[in-house]
Amino acid sequence: MLAARFFKTLLLALVLLSLGFFGYEQYRSAQLPPGDPDNGGLRLPDGFEAVVVVDSVGRGRHLAVRDNGDVYMKLRTPDSLGRGSVALRDLDHDGKADSIQYFGDYADTGNYGNAMRIYRDYLYFATAGEVYRTKLNRRTLVPTEPTECLLIDDYNRARFSHIAKPIAFDGKGNMYVPFGSPGDACQVNDRQPGSPGQSPCPELVEYAGVWKFSADKLGQRQRDGVRYATGIRSIVGMTWNQETDALYALQHGRDDFFRTWPQYFTPWHSALLPSEEFLRVDSGSDAGWPYYYYDYMQGKKLLNPEYGGDGKKEGDGAKLNQPLIGFPGHFAPNDILFYTGDQFPERYRNGAFIAFHGSTIRAPYPQGGYFVAFVPFQNGKPSGPWEVFANGFAGTDTIMYTSDAKYRPSGLAQGPDGSIYVTESEKGKVWRIMFKGDRSAFGKGQPMEMLLHRAVATNIRTPDSLRDNLSRKMLSEGGQLYSRYCASCHQENGKGDGTRFPPLAGSDWVTGNKKRLIQVVIHGLSGPIIVNGVGYNEAMPANAYLNDRQLASILSYVRQSWGNEAGFITSNEIPRNRNMKDKLPKP
Repeated sequence: MLAARFFKTLLLALVLLSLGFFGYEQYRSAQLPPGDPDNGGLRLPDGFEAVVVVDSVGRGRHLAVRDNGDVYMKLRTPDSLGRGSVALRDLDHDGKADSIQYFGDYADTGNYGNAMRIYRDYLYFATAGEVYRTKLNRRTLVPTEPTECLLIDDYNRARFSHIAKPIAFDGKGNMYVPFGSPGDACQVNDRQPGSPGQSPCPELVEYAGVWKFSADKLGQRQRDGVRYATGIRSIVGMTWNQETDALYALQHGRDDFFRTWPQYFTPWHSALLPSEEFLRVDSGSDAGWPYYYYDYMQGKKLLNPEYGGDGKKEGDGAKLNQPLIGFPGHFAPNDILFYTGDQFPERYRNGAFIAFHGSTIRAPYPQGGYFVAFVPFQNGKPSGPWEVFANGFAGTDTIMYTSDAKYRPSGLAQGPDGSIYVTESEKGKVWRIMFKGDRSAFGKGQPMEMLLHRAVATNIRTPDSLRDNLSRKMLSEGGQLYSRYCASCHQENGKGDGTRFPPLAGSDWVTGNKKRLIQVVIHGLSGPIIVNGVGYNEAMPANAYLNDRQLASILSYVRQSWGNEAGFITSNEIPRNRNMKDKLPKP
């Protein structure tokens, strides 16, 4: 067998020598499947093509590609039989998946299933509360060995925010797992306007950082790990860079500044800040959450308003772990991949690809993100400005509401031939991106074209504070209040974002029991609920700070908007529910 492999390699080498370099480029491209005529709807730099591997197999998160080309994808929510993962195989080498098999003999908790990585012949993946692995089988597409549980998160299920668990491995037998903050900015009253921050923040003891565990020990709890880094609010994209032998992560910044601190921030500031931080995460490092945030426009870490900040005060921000790059706010970076292949032109080697899932809380400005970016690297650091690599996932130019986006990129993986695979979380579509051009002729023109695209694409460029405001027309009092306090999550069209925040349009939570609705808005709500047949588990903040008229206006507005035809709620119905917090019945 070894002899046969040797002669096959020798024959290939002789063929390539006879062809010369240009012939090799043609040979290499011929080994790749044809791209789709429209690149699966994607806009890519010249020389790149994309083929849709599969479509609509379930809402995808992270994915991994095996050395034989098999693709494994973690589903955000399990299929109808409770299986939380899907495997794909291309049998005829046309780039399309011919064999699609669902699998998973484990309890998939919540709707935050995320990680999918291959390490030492094991497939590792995570649900909301656990990290599992299963041994890969060389003879079968789907693993046949029992699923082993490596880590169990003892999280408080009533505080369910930022529970996703990406994983990374350092090659030395260690596994890294983040534990996201259960709140927004560690306020005394979470997400309440003007509520101060807790100091010291108690969440930093068990949350808002990265912990190191054994990659092989079963049944671990958080207490069995070692806290590796702190001050990071929420991580969904994280990986170990083999070239620099270091951990890199992308922080999701806090939510709506304008809603909680309108004296310091305008809606425009709130749409762009705080930055999403691209961090090198070293042992013992502190990125500063909840005391600080990064402002990419000022290039500084600034004090959060909960801790005395006003959008200008720096405090000791310069002493903290600084981001390599600060991206515009709410782009939602969900995965990162350092490219190590040789299919793409040399400038991409060792650079970072980042999948931006897309914003939900940029109203009244267009939503941002929904694309894949590239950051060139040299000597372990960014060597140039970030650029657009793949756009068009949303299927529309101006994304007014999150639900307008057809697809939202979520996961990245590199194939054995150097292709890059991208998955998305709306329907479960997977693209394979390949380079078919002449690598030696790939120069500054193609990246420059995508840099220019960055400056004009509505979902990527910096919005104009006046021209791009989508709510300039006068709204009714209830509409104005809804736009200010509610639309950033539930969207201006009342449809929610389909992921974290449930729809209000057509929801029995809105048109049904008035007492229940009033109490949810006044007192907030946490824990799992079902809305229009879909599960949600994001905490709803209390709004008791609004006066009776304001609450009645908002509630009446949502009960008579977007096709809802329920009756008005008057201001005299509010007081009787302020001091009541019944166990809220579900629809």
